[in-house]
Amino acid sequence: MPDTSTAQEVKHIRPTPETRVFSPVAVVASCVGFVLIGALQALYGPAIPAFRDEFGLSPSAAGLGLSAHFVGGVVGVLLFDRLYGRLGNRRILGTSYLLMALGAAGFALAPNWPAGLAAALLAGLGFGGIDYGLNQLFAVGFGHRSTAMLNILNAHFGVGAILGPALIAAVGAEHYPALFLAFAAANLPLLLCLRGVRDQAPQPATGATGSEVGGSALGRSLGSVLAVFVALYVLHVGIEAGVGGWEPTHLETVGYGAGAAATATSVYWLMMTVGRFLVAPIALRYPPRTIITVSCAGMTVCLLLASVPRLAPYAYAGVGLFIAPIFPTGLPWLHAAAPRARRAGALVIAASMIGGVVAGPALGKAIEWSGVRAVPLLLCAVSALCLLATLWLIRATRSNSPSP
Repeated sequence: MPDTSTAQEVKHIRPTPETRVFSPVAVVASCVGFVLIGALQALYGPAIPAFRDEFGLSPSAAGLGLSAHFVGGVVGVLLFDRLYGRLGNRRILGTSYLLMALGAAGFALAPNWPAGLAAALLAGLGFGGIDYGLNQLFAVGFGHRSTAMLNILNAHFGVGAILGPALIAAVGAEHYPALFLAFAAANLPLLLCLRGVRDQAPQPATGATGSEVGGSALGRSLGSVLAVFVALYVLHVGIEAGVGGWEPTHLETVGYGAGAAATATSVYWLMMTVGRFLVAPIALRYPPRTIITVSCAGMTVCLLLASVPRLAPYAYAGVGLFIAPIFPTGLPWLHAAAPRARRAGALVIAASMIGGVVAGPALGKAIEWSGVRAVPLLLCAVSALCLLATLWLIRATRSNSPSP
């Protein structure tokens, strides 16, 4: 039975004017907010040479800036999850924007590296609050369009991730303080748009995403379902970070020049952004389980093809296209599968950040054993695990309702 018929069985819950979570202005402001958090995360790496010159840092010490940002992000997700439903959505988002602005400004003006790390941690705290808060609200705030809107929201993160390094390249790494200050200032106008955010969002309800019916898992405990969702997020973000970090080295190892390898990696990130925009209309017709299954299968095939040197740059671009919908599309599926597990969204978002942190050292150790040429095959094995996790979740969250 095709998935489209399953989706059509569900009576979609469309937000009425009284229950609408975002005004049109607030939707636009939220997308701008995701551009800003994408740019912030992407600014640290290209600015590392300037950090090292200014503070006399080793490469590993300079890399702690992004690590502090991610640590703050995980803490921000977990902290604001505890406050979700208590403070109100406007206060949570407003506090997050202010923390991110203060952290970015503090990083730009830091007199020494410890102060810079503290500021990066503060900026990451706000980053985590915005990432969690907006993803959570978009997952429940648009009825059957939530999956499509989440993909559009997260596509704007990719726009920022592309924009950040481009700005560093345009003005020079030595001028990174000006960019961080400009970023901090750009957060402030978004505070004025928070009046268009409903202070108390509706709770996720059965069928609210237009995908899976109900929250009961067939013979599976809720804990098992959440554990597999977390595993899926850790693994797929590990692949995302692994390709972004090791694609240039792998391509150079198999014979491509440094310039071609760098360009191919940029195309990979671009395809991730394009993929999220492209899947938005598809998400209106097909349920999340179908989209994620196709994404994991396509990602696995592309990583296998990336082991062929002649195909590698194109295959990595395909990985970017297929991996793009997994993060935003999985959240509505999770909310439908576990509507009573209030902290489920926070767990998988925090897991995605942890996956990005752990991927580098874990993949690096595996490469020490097997060599750089094995990078796509190692990632292919991880992608196959993502596909197996998805198939398990399909069985575990399938509706008890009979198919027509």
